[in-house]
Amino acid sequence: MVNKDFFKALDELEAERKIDKETFIQTLEAALSSAYKKMYGEAKSAMVKLNPEKSTIKIYSYKTVVAEVEDPDKELSLAEAKETKKSSKIGDVVMVEEATKDFGRIAAQTAKQVVMQKLREMERQTAASELAEKEDELLTTIVKRVDDETVYVQIAGSNTEGVMMKNDQIPGDKFNVGDRVKVYVKKIKDSFKGLQVQVSRSNIGFIRKLFELEVPEIASGEVKIKNIARDPGNRAKVAIYTDRPNVDAIGACVGNRGTRINTIVNELNGEKIDLVEYSEDPLEYIARALSPAKVLSVETNDSLNMSQVIVPDDKLSLAIGKGGQNVRLAARLTGWKIDVKPESFLKPAQTEASNEEVEYELTELSDEDSFDTMGDLEELESLDDELTEI
Repeated sequence: MVNKDFFKALDELEAERKIDKETFIQTLEAALSSAYKKMYGEAKSAMVKLNPEKSTIKIYSYKTVVAEVEDPDKELSLAEAKETKKSSKIGDVVMVEEATKDFGRIAAQTAKQVVMQKLREMERQTAASELAEKEDELLTTIVKRVDDETVYVQIAGSNTEGVMMKNDQIPGDKFNVGDRVKVYVKKIKDSFKGLQVQVSRSNIGFIRKLFELEVPEIASGEVKIKNIARDPGNRAKVAIYTDRPNVDAIGACVGNRGTRINTIVNELNGEKIDLVEYSEDPLEYIARALSPAKVLSVETNDSLNMSQVIVPDDKLSLAIGKGGQNVRLAARLTGWKIDVKPESFLKPAQTEASNEEVEYELTELSDEDSFDTMGDLEELESLDDELTEI
């Protein structure tokens, strides 16, 4: 069988779908051998050899030379072997080329099914290998279709779709077919339905990658992100720090006139971002995390992993945030449970303590005054007796 077009198609398949031709040829040889056996019986030993250099496909049946034949499909006598090759001896394998024109329609269909199955498997493995490198990465994709509240995006450079569920979208996101949209590759898994790529815009990884993209100092490692707490579409807190004294971590993220942070906020549909400078001192870190509220004092209980924060009375609502959002995000960012109290919370306790102290002092003073007064009376009586005698 000579078919240059067939081998040319294999070359194109390797280039377009990035499938290794040698592996494909091995699979094809196994498939054609299987088809041949189906046609002539499973008991018969046969093999198919493809030669891309000569553009040939040849089928060989083979038998082992034995002294006494027990299985005619796989063995032949020494006398029969010598008719084909005079130098044959016991134990040799004699191969005979078979006419490929004898292949039937069923055999060809069987070979096609096996090849297509292997082709899909190889494509899936190739795609999985390529996409595995894209996990935890930021990609620019094109919206392929929108099905109810689920968005399907085309991942550039592959035939794979990314799936973005409703909870992976930022509130307020609107998508139309053909839109270019940035997504974060959250997870890649191979299931019975094929390769599934889960992408997200609500994941904290999306913000992390946006900062790496827009802030060169973060991409280079000069400024590092310690942690991120996020309420998608509303507010996010990003803790950053640097080991280099000459680098302004906050300034680097904000950019000249706020250009860098504004680009990130615009991508997040206006989601507010609080930049928090990380500190190894938990008291300072917790106080900074409650930004933009002013904090007067912080106390922590290591055994309970709890902290009590005192803020001015007029800053209590700001510290807590709408629906408790600010304190909730600060707690997630720092890893501490945070109990926010107004400054006036301390005053009743201080007043009560002061009253007790005053009462105690008054009691002590009253006793002393009584004692001293009695002494004075005795002295006066003694003096009066003396004057009477005179």
